[in-house]
Amino acid sequence: MSNHQQIQAAFGTLSQAFAPLKCLIVAPRKGSFSFTLVDEHGIACHSERLYPEQYNRAEPLQAVIERARQSLTA
Repeated sequence: MSNHQQIQAAFGTLSQAFAPLKCLIVAPRKGSFSFTLVDEHGIACHSERLYPEQYNRAEPLQAVIERARQSLTA
């Protein structure tokens, strides 16, 4: 699977994990990308840069999701 396909798959997983928040991909570059979670008012709630080792397997991506959820509830 190419980096682009892996990023698209990770984006889908992130979007589902954080619904109803909107998940935006920002600044994809050299295999990494930033994602930003935005609420219904357009306010950014969380932003994080992911690298291939964080999104190309389920376990590290799940750890990212859990860390982001914790930051949203803090």
